[in-house]
Amino acid sequence: MYKISNDKEKCIGCGMCVQLCDNWELKDGKGNPKKSKVEEKGCNEKAKESCPVQCIKIEEEK
Repeated sequence: MYKISNDKEKCIGCGMCVQLCDNWELKDGKGNPKKSKVEEKGCNEKAKESCPVQCIKIEEEK
């Protein structure tokens, strides 16, 4: 399992995560994961890599 989160303070609301991954939505002008726990990184990894302010975190849960 992976925990998906983002730093809302750093997020600029560009929407890149939303364009690249269906697990993301804009909420109150900020990127927000729809599911905070996923079995596979999937498109969340692309969203993380493409974030211009690097505010997305993916952590493996043990």
